[in-house]
Amino acid sequence: MPTAARSVRDAAGAALRSLTFDQRMAAGLLAPMALLPLLSPSLGGTYLLLIGERMMIFAIAALSLELLIGVGGLVSFGHAAFLGVGAYGAGIAASHGLGTLSVALPSALAASALFALITGAIAVRTRAVHFIMITLAFGQMAFFVATSLAPYGGDDGLTWPTRTLVLGTRMLKSETAFFYVVLTLLVAVYLLASRLIASRFGRVLRGLTDSETRMQAIGFTPYPYRLTAYVIAGTICGLAGFLLGNQAEFVSPAYMHWQRSGELIMMVLLGGTGTLYGPILGAAAFLMLEETLSRLTEHWKAILGPLLVLVVLFAKGGIAGGIDAWRRRKMTPAQLLAALALLARQGLAAAADRWRQCRSLLRRTTGDAVARWKACKMALGRLLVTILLGIAVAVDRWRRR
Repeated sequence: MPTAARSVRDAAGAALRSLTFDQRMAAGLLAPMALLPLLSPSLGGTYLLLIGERMMIFAIAALSLELLIGVGGLVSFGHAAFLGVGAYGAGIAASHGLGTLSVALPSALAASALFALITGAIAVRTRAVHFIMITLAFGQMAFFVATSLAPYGGDDGLTWPTRTLVLGTRMLKSETAFFYVVLTLLVAVYLLASRLIASRFGRVLRGLTDSETRMQAIGFTPYPYRLTAYVIAGTICGLAGFLLGNQAEFVSPAYMHWQRSGELIMMVLLGGTGTLYGPILGAAAFLMLEETLSRLTEHWKAILGPLLVLVVLFAKGGIAGGIDAWRRRKMTPAQLLAALALLARQGLAAAADRWRQCRSLLRRTTGDAVARWKACKMALGRLLVTILLGIAVAVDRWRRR
């Protein structure tokens, strides 16, 4: 091997070894994505690029939610509101002839950050199920406000005049250029999230999740840290909304619906919390399942739902958790397949056992209901006989008079 090639190989190997496992996994996911525009003409054309763009946009939104769930311990059920607010911020600017990058992007980010600051100032004062419900309420409030914006389409949504102009040019109209812009922003968001988590701010957030009382005892106040995390997550999700609106050249109140928030949570849980490559993997897996199953049947959600429930019940830590367990056990591919088969058998056995328990309970309940109905019929019969006998005795006495 030539000396130059060997030195490049050694430098690449040293750089790869300096990365953490999470960073190597993220690089392994994003590097093939960078080759997609080159392979798309022979694989699926523009449609494949659109699917890839959508995966990366929702990966940005899922990464923002991971900052709340995996780091801050805050499960937000209204996170899709930031997606819609960011898209509407840029779309409204574009509808007034201000669809340039220098105006539309700051508008989207500022609108999302302001909405996060206002709602977060109230929401982060609560915890657990109360936080879930209050974020759901704020998300639905944003949804209904968007449906009432009659000058901007109302319930029908807002059509953008064109994609955001960059330096006065329509550069983003090219799917290849837009694809690489989205990929670059996804890498930037990943690096930003990793730096935040590794910083003092991220360590404080993790400490508050583990033991809030101990962190307060050493002088850290939870409220400003959680509010800051909430605003950062909302702003990043607003960036995803800006990109989603650009891809479709359209924004709808449906972007803010609670079902979209549920999908974002499922992406994070499917990929695995506690990692940063997990949300990227979860977003890709969720959208691939959606795309594949929707081609098989219009009732694809009836198939996707049980699959996601099985993953949550039996795959601790999601897909990333399974990969981490495989890495720690150093299993061969054959052992991994055997473990997956065992997991599937255990899941089916547990499901069959629960079905038998439910059937037995149903039979007992049905048997009790039948017995009660029979006793009720007997009581009614006796009551009817008593009434008839009483009537007969009364008639007989009247006739004797």
